Amino acid sequence: MNKEKIAIMTDSCCDVPKDLARQYHIYVLPMKIVYRDREYLDGVEISPQEVYDNLNNEIPTTSLPSGAMIHETFDQIKRDGYEKVIVVTLSSQLSGTNNMLHLMAQDIDDLEIFILDTKNIAIASGFHAIQAARYRDAGDDFNTICKKLESDVARSKVFFVVETLEYLQKGGRIGLVASLFGNALNLKPVISCNEKGVYYTIAKVRGRKQSISRTMDLALKFAEGHKHINLAVCHGGCEETVKEVEAYMKEKLPNHELFVSGQISPSLGVHTGPGLIGIGVEILED
Repeated sequence: MNKEKIAIMTDSCCDVPKDLARQYHIYVLPMKIVYRDREYLDGVEISPQEVYDNLNNEIPTTSLPSGAMIHETFDQIKRDGYEKVIVVTLSSQLSGTNNMLHLMAQDIDDLEIFILDTKNIAIASGFHAIQAARYRDAGDDFNTICKKLESDVARSKVFFVVETLEYLQKGGRIGLVASLFGNALNLKPVISCNEKGVYYTIAKVRGRKQSISRTMDLALKFAEGHKHINLAVCHGGCEETVKEVEAYMKEKLPNHELFVSGQISPSLGVHTGPGLIGIGVEILED
């Protein structure tokens, strides 16, 4: 058992499932979803389906957790008896959360804080928060955990396809993904994050069915040859389609140590729209 008092914190865009956050005592900072007349805390006051259902009326924006909420969370961590904090965030190239936390951490007394830029998003980021908790519970010390997490960044990847690029484009999250794919050709990009943490097109496929198939193939190729992995299959408002993907991936990768499934967070849904199918793989040390 670890004698150091180490807390784990992450943001809601890392998509750590609520049951695992409770199990591993992971503190989650919710992003904000902003409509003309009201703001909601991501995953706390609004669901993904509520976001999708209202998209025809208004496409909201998203914003970082408030400074007050970040301070309060650090204060709560101190009240809970922790002395050190490992913070896991989505890519600094996709959000200002990582930079904001770095700035605010300078003013936090009585806590030693390490902040990891996962250079990724969704569960591909969240896996690092879960692994940080597992390392801690296995007895690794703070510095060892930090070093392991830094080397783990390249071991986690997400592959996803969306129904339309409209929402990524409107939200300014298009990255290196070409925003103009020929509608006549029905080309669908399979998207991932590159080594800098920027969205890019890893494959171009014609049609929805083929794009999902290619997404699965790319995830299987990433996991190929590795005995121990964490696996996730996520979606945005398409539960029936994702069931087939889950069954296929679990059959092909029966060696997964952890399997995560479910909807992406509402704030991610704002930027991808309904219809997302995503697969996350984290390669664990053999």
